[in-house]
Amino acid sequence: MAEAAAPPSIVVALLFFLYITTNRPPFLVVEATWCVVRSDASDQAMLAGLNYACAAGADCVPIQSSGLCYLPNTIQAHASYAYNSYYQRRGSDPAACYFSGTATIAKTDPSYGSCVYPSSPSTAGGSVAPGGTSVPGTTPATSATLPPPGTTTAPLYGGRGLTPDMGSAVPDSPKSNASPELSIKAILFPVYFFILSFTF
Repeated sequence: MAEAAAPPSIVVALLFFLYITTNRPPFLVVEATWCVVRSDASDQAMLAGLNYACAAGADCVPIQSSGLCYLPNTIQAHASYAYNSYYQRRGSDPAACYFSGTATIAKTDPSYGSCVYPSSPSTAGGSVAPGGTSVPGTTPATSATLPPPGTTTAPLYGGRGLTPDMGSAVPDSPKSNASPELSIKAILFPVYFFILSFTF
């Protein structure tokens, strides 16, 4: 005797239950984002943000003198890498990409040459626990200083990487929310399955 398949309405109900319990649509793909320095940020503000990010658990080893992201040796380049590391280790939380208004979220990968910017917590080499302390297995915090005058170099990579196209959306508070596009998809997902349940 053949087994009967579950009615479509039960399948839809189970998918809806899965959505509610995971708080994320099971088929929604989230686009990668990076946290980078705003082009209008002052050196002093970037330095303060760089020091904070490194002290709060960002992986700052790649921007040390022997690291793959040391060159170009500019505060903007080093701060962008540190900001992004901190942001990724905080689970790409938009509130972790503020740094007193000196940072913005970019949808263009700022990586260049052999310097690869992490694009997710799993590629950021660890995570940051609540309160800003590094989780075991992550790199130690470091402190940055401004390079001596005349020793900084301009970006060598044709404008790509350090100042990616950031779009018009600039977070203006540490409580920035996720993109409206993601929110709309998250709302419409259960509505779609609700409507689909009546078609069977």
